[in-house]
Amino acid sequence: MGLNIPGLVGLSVFYAITLATGIWASLRSKRDKKNRSTSEMVMVGDRNMNFLVGLFTATATWVGGAYINGTAEIVYLPTRGLLWVQAPVGFALSLVIGGLFFVKPMRSRNYVTMMDPLQETYGNMIASLLFIPSLIGDIFWFAAILASLGATMQVILGIKSYLSIIISASAVILYTLLGGLYSVAYTDVVQLLFLMLSLWICIPFALIHSATESISYTATHDFYQPPWIGKIEKEYLGRWLDDFLYLVLGSIPFQTYFQRILSAASPRQASFISYLSGLGCLLMAIPSVLIGAVAASTDWNQTSYGLPSPLERGESAMILPFVLHYLCPSYISIGGLGAIAAAVMSSADSALLSVGSLFAHNIYRKILRKKATEKDVLWTMRASMLVFGTAAAGLAFYSHSIYDLWFLSGELVYALLFPQLCCVLFIPHTNTYGSAAGILLGFLLRLLAGEPSLKILPVIHYPGCCLVDGVYVQLFPFKTFTMLLTLGIIVSVSYLSAFLFKRNLLSRRWDVCNIMKENSVHIPLRQLEKQKDLQGTVLPENHD
Repeated sequence: MGLNIPGLVGLSVFYAITLATGIWASLRSKRDKKNRSTSEMVMVGDRNMNFLVGLFTATATWVGGAYINGTAEIVYLPTRGLLWVQAPVGFALSLVIGGLFFVKPMRSRNYVTMMDPLQETYGNMIASLLFIPSLIGDIFWFAAILASLGATMQVILGIKSYLSIIISASAVILYTLLGGLYSVAYTDVVQLLFLMLSLWICIPFALIHSATESISYTATHDFYQPPWIGKIEKEYLGRWLDDFLYLVLGSIPFQTYFQRILSAASPRQASFISYLSGLGCLLMAIPSVLIGAVAASTDWNQTSYGLPSPLERGESAMILPFVLHYLCPSYISIGGLGAIAAAVMSSADSALLSVGSLFAHNIYRKILRKKATEKDVLWTMRASMLVFGTAAAGLAFYSHSIYDLWFLSGELVYALLFPQLCCVLFIPHTNTYGSAAGILLGFLLRLLAGEPSLKILPVIHYPGCCLVDGVYVQLFPFKTFTMLLTLGIIVSVSYLSAFLFKRNLLSRRWDVCNIMKENSVHIPLRQLEKQKDLQGTVLPENHD
């Protein structure tokens, strides 16, 4: 197809507005920083983020390109349907649970990153190991959503996908480098508003198109394809539950989430932001659900797309931009395309800032150069964001393998990081030996379960494991099982090692992690807070 000139103009205007907002926010942050540390201003917004801005940026972090495109695709797929759309409810519950249990102990201790309590309790080596799945997850997430945007631009605008990837990555890297969290947060406001308005404007045009049957009828009746409401087969209940719990609990241990929470002015405000952003995630999924339902109710032969259908051509991942392009007037679809770009950029900048903060604060400042100045940390953060952002943009050209690696890295975060964070915050006296054992066991169990997309055959065949079209499928909730087993190993090895050293069954000369030092005994943060409330004492620092 030829170049879509109006679309290019409209998208250029959107990019210009976003970049201008990021630059303005950068200038504002430099004007307001006063005597506060520069790195804290960039990483957590000086812990004085406006409530509404914090709410918008927390919501926009989860409502990304994968969220809106994936929701529409799953509703459209005949083998899935609405009942398999787990992300909106899963993310909403994740944000509520985070607000109830994780926000107060993290924000009240004025941590800068999610890794801080892990590094304090388990030491630098464990923090370095746990940084790896976070790093991989953020880079692959950035790359995957850039690849998705590139494919969309190629179909709708007629431009090469690599141009879209390069331009989008450059814009995100530029304004994130300039202003840190302030630029990311204020551009998120613009992007989320644009996303919300654009998609809702497109909905009526898609619903009343002559090629589209009533979605209320096709929800429960076979028409062009099976009902889009979907169904869950009995044998797939375990897998459905596993995926749901993975979204609910596995979405918590991400720096992108805690960066927003830790930037709030108080623990109470942080909790409210978490609760309300969960509601925002639910509401923002409605347009995508309707678009997926419209796609499932459309006779594509009556559109300029023609036959075979997107499903038969293997293009179901592009169903949202297809609905905008073929079922809406061109001047309306331009806004919808801007909505997709907005969703992508709101997630990409979060991933970039997350990985830069973790590297500069937890690796560079606390391990590589403990006497680094604020200026050193800031420049290291900028350099790391430039390197990681460039690497992600390069990886975006290999879209198929990137998605697979992103999913696997997310599962490793669920299996490894979530139980570690729970132990640090809520379970007394866990130590470095337990943490190391948990990392090793969790990693091995996840790999031994196999990964079809990477051609890793399962060594452990859990109940219900079966061969489908030549590929082994685990129907048992093995991801959650691995996470729970990792949690149990951390606790049991921690208590066993402490018992053996205390009773001199093992010589204390072998205590290479120094867990028997008085100042290394770990007390969970919730217990410390209770002591503070009862005794009026200051929370003790818990260092290696």
